[in-house]
Amino acid sequence: MLQTIGERIAYYRKKSGLTQEELAEKCSVTPQAVSKWENNISTPDIGLLPRLSYIFGVTTDELLGVERATPVAVDTNAVDISKALLRIHVDSSDGDTVDVKLPVAIAKIVMQSGGTFEIGNSDVLRNIDFDQIFDVISAGTFGKIVEVHSADGDNVEIWVE
Repeated sequence: MLQTIGERIAYYRKKSGLTQEELAEKCSVTPQAVSKWENNISTPDIGLLPRLSYIFGVTTDELLGVERATPVAVDTNAVDISKALLRIHVDSSDGDTVDVKLPVAIAKIVMQSGGTFEIGNSDVLRNIDFDQIFDVISAGTFGKIVEVHSADGDNVEIWVE
């Protein structure tokens, strides 16, 4: 596994078929700067991270080595799902940020009684099938189970923990 940003830059540069000189030109830096990055002598300026990510066709998270948690199935006999928490994080295009953390059992009651989760003018939560989410949870899935980035600029993430 690639441990440092320098190792990841070297890996992605080579994977992209670029020389240090070509990458340097694309980033408006010297080839020596690229060499220093790759040898962990220095790191690129933070302002270059989006450019490097674009050049390599990866996210800045991937470039920085951030690993995202993936959903996992747990043994429903070993875990008390009734104690699971549903976390919803929304960043709306209107600038609203909302974090909801509540027991799955309560969220299920709210949804089954006709309630909804609405954030400002955002329709993104109305388009999520919470019945399917509750079915996935009942099957023992924990972790991030929904990630939506709408064309309107709304971002939603739903976890079970």
